[in-house]
Amino acid sequence: MSKKNTIIISLILFLTSCGFSPIYYNNSNVNFSIENVDYTGDRQLNNFLKINLNKYKNEKVDNKIFLKAQSKYEKNILTKDSTGKVTSYKLEAEVIFSIKSNNKNIKINEKKIIDSMDDKFEEARLEKSVKQSFASSISSKLLAELTINQ
Repeated sequence: MSKKNTIIISLILFLTSCGFSPIYYNNSNVNFSIENVDYTGDRQLNNFLKINLNKYKNEKVDNKIFLKAQSKYEKNILTKDSTGKVTSYKLEAEVIFSIKSNNKNIKINEKKIIDSMDDKFEEARLEKSVKQSFASSISSKLLAELTINQ
């Protein structure tokens, strides 16, 4: 039993000290700067995108990227019960980024299914939280695309 515990403890110590860090944790590795983004479409999603993309504004870098973001957000009824009450929704976000310097378009989609709630305030909070996660995911995917293309 003691030998088993020793092995488990030593494995935990070795694996937690492996030096893992997320690839895009900080923007010091990025060789470009997202300077100006013109937003059209869903205002709340655009505000969350703006917060996420402002992290990649760097005055020290010469390679400046100017973007145009056209967002679309939909909340569609997915299912209803026998009384006609909505039981689930499908939330969809689509953002098309146009890079102004080379006229390239990057289209990113996100989807999520949520259940309807009796408390509409809580449902609205959940929807806002989903929009925030959509914006975070979309900005990460955009950063990956821009990193590959630069």
